[in-house]
Amino acid sequence: MSTATRTRHSHLTIADLCAELGVARSTFYDWRAARKAPRCIKLPNGEIRIRRADLEDWLTTLEDAA
Repeated sequence: MSTATRTRHSHLTIADLCAELGVARSTFYDWRAARKAPRCIKLPNGEIRIRRADLEDWLTTLEDAA
């Protein structure tokens, strides 16, 4: 699997996403409560992951709206 493919299919933790976007964890949870966050996956252990592809798609929708 190529690096681009592996990156496209990777899953981010909330900490990863917040670091990448430069926002506080509380901001992510505010977005999620308002249904304005990227799609999330809730794992059986309660942890949340965000698919890299979902983050990229979400960012694209923000570009279109701007």
